[in-house]
Amino acid sequence: MRPRQERILPERRVVLALGSNLGDRLAHLEEAVRALATTPGLRLHAVSKVVETPAWKLDGVDHDAPGYLNAVITGSTTLDPEDLLAATSAIERAGGRLRGEGEERWGDRTLDIDLIAVGAVVRDDPHLTLPHPRAAERAFVLEPWLDVEPDAVLPGHGSVAQLRALASDPVHPWPGAIAWRGARAASAPTSTAPGTPDPESSTP
Repeated sequence: MRPRQERILPERRVVLALGSNLGDRLAHLEEAVRALATTPGLRLHAVSKVVETPAWKLDGVDHDAPGYLNAVITGSTTLDPEDLLAATSAIERAGGRLRGEGEERWGDRTLDIDLIAVGAVVRDDPHLTLPHPRAAERAFVLEPWLDVEPDAVLPGHGSVAQLRALASDPVHPWPGAIAWRGARAASAPTSTAPGTPDPESSTP
């Protein structure tokens, strides 16, 4: 009997946005990057510069709330979106965040990890929306994303550079940087970049 061949899972390009506005904000981002770097099925390619932004609440910018530090990570993954979401949610919980009932929507938090794009996956359901429904409007996502991918495209919305030119929320440079020695700009040749056809990404 021939040995059973394991299925080779396709890699998809992934874009993640990180944010923190409570406690040692930079330390929270660094801990998240280290945890993501050791997540099975996920490879990090680049970590962006850090920017500071005011807190967004349901009724707009809250200048009285602590400001956020934000960054973007690009990478590739063999995980399904649901499994990637589960992994990032576990890292958030380890960083002190509790999602779900009792959490203030758009409230202050030690750590926020958003899935911005996973290959060319397009889906909209109560559990997960891809691409992220507000990424095209948020300079605190677009600005650091351009730092690591100047020619980036957000699926369904177009050039990230053009979207950044239209976004009006304030973004300020932050002197600190996320300490992570494994960042690399080049993507794996087998991965599928956001905005390009991905035959494995069909989602109901």
